[in-house]
Amino acid sequence: MRTVGSVVAVVLVVAALVAPAAFTDLTPAAFARIPLEGLVAVAVLLVLRGGARRIAAVAFGVLLGLLTVLRLFDLGFSAVLDRPFDPLTDAGLVKGGVDFVRSSSGGAAAVGAVVGAVVLGLLVVAGVTAAVLRTAHLVTSRPAPSRRVVAVLTVAWTVLAGLGAQTAGLPVASRDAATLAAAHVGQIGAAVADRREFEAAAARDEFRTTPPADLLTALRGKDVVLTYVESYGRSALTDPSVAARLDGAGLPARSAWLTSPTFGGGSWLAHSTLESGVRIDDQTRFDDLDATGRLTLAAAFRRAGWDTAAVQPGTTSGFPDADFYGYDQVLDAQLLGYEGPAFSFATMPDQYTLATFQQRLRAPGHAPLMAGITLVSSHAPWTPLPTLLPWDRVGDGSVYATMSGPSLPPQAILTTDPAVVRADYLASIRYSLATLISYLQNYGDDDLVMVFLGDHQPAPVATGNDPNRDVPVTVVAKDPAVLDRIAGWGWDPGLRPGAQAPVWGMDAFRDRFLTAFGPAGSQPPSR
Repeated sequence: MRTVGSVVAVVLVVAALVAPAAFTDLTPAAFARIPLEGLVAVAVLLVLRGGARRIAAVAFGVLLGLLTVLRLFDLGFSAVLDRPFDPLTDAGLVKGGVDFVRSSSGGAAAVGAVVGAVVLGLLVVAGVTAAVLRTAHLVTSRPAPSRRVVAVLTVAWTVLAGLGAQTAGLPVASRDAATLAAAHVGQIGAAVADRREFEAAAARDEFRTTPPADLLTALRGKDVVLTYVESYGRSALTDPSVAARLDGAGLPARSAWLTSPTFGGGSWLAHSTLESGVRIDDQTRFDDLDATGRLTLAAAFRRAGWDTAAVQPGTTSGFPDADFYGYDQVLDAQLLGYEGPAFSFATMPDQYTLATFQQRLRAPGHAPLMAGITLVSSHAPWTPLPTLLPWDRVGDGSVYATMSGPSLPPQAILTTDPAVVRADYLASIRYSLATLISYLQNYGDDDLVMVFLGDHQPAPVATGNDPNRDVPVTVVAKDPAVLDRIAGWGWDPGLRPGAQAPVWGMDAFRDRFLTAFGPAGSQPPSR
């Protein structure tokens, strides 16, 4: 039993040192590597004596345990957001993850997830520390063979590093633990530099002082609707059925690509980027945005005389940033009056959201309206889905009572067959797009301008081999004068952008849109 315990301890320590930080690298072969940090630690322990040796072993164990917790966060973030975890800026995303579990699986599951994560973190630190102490005892109680093993492995590490030998795409001569620790420490300096860069970018606002009479003159009298389709990314358009649905719509439109500041989640970062005209790619920038005084798209419409409204079916606890964005009123999940069942994360089907928007805000005789709508039926975990209904049957939503069923638990997205997850994702995108197209076909007129776009790509498990951050963006308008205003953009005709359609940063849209529909025409302002 002592031998088994020692072997388990050594294996655990080595695994903690060489485990990859990217989810896609997490294979058995990734653990068959030689950790430089482990060789250095054993050498130090062999030199030290008595209490100093034990203190060093405990310190190394605690540090390695904390680093392992960070590595677990990195694995989770890479699996969902395709990037590592940043302790300084990602606290808001962790909260968003808890809200996602609560919305998808209930409050008890969310509390259980938080408690489980805290307990797991403590167990990881304690377990790794205990393994280090057991390993330290093993090597120091047999100093002669331990020195020989360290010497042989050090030579092997040096030779393999020089040859650039790899296993599973990772170097056999590993120094991942030190690299990971340095990267997370370096995030502190990067955060300071990023803060300065953001403040400088936010201060450049050509439209902050534009007179109301010069804002959006080419859209006077029209309803303008900005619609976000959750997780609608470039990867969705590689599916022939999605492409065919867009191509068969027969709506006058122009389409292109925008590069989202986020991937797999953090929708609010994309929304704030598009509407403020400055890149918001982490929670710190989002939290600081309010103080910049940026003119958002909604605020520009309100300043120019439009009524403005935010329709937020995914918001269940208020929308505190509504005034900053420039929305006169907010219809959240409570105020939308839905009487049907939730569909996993989606509090209500997209068709109900659009039907209620039409009834309440676009009734005959309404004043010109600018609305921001967030559709949530295509939000992970992408099952179950409602069925598209005749619009006059939607009612208060109780008609959906027989359509809801068991949802896929949030954690199952990472453990279910990727082909099944992608099929569910594509089905949700087809539903959301079919609903949006049907709305435009039924309620679109010469006075409606619809801008719809994705907020980000879905999680990597659903994107397949398409890790880029591009999302489709489309402007739909029956009035040809509206599309003539953006002719200089070079966007593709129709609802589906081609592979070679223009690609803009999402933060470029605000300036180009305000310029195209202002007195100056379709050219963006100079910087």
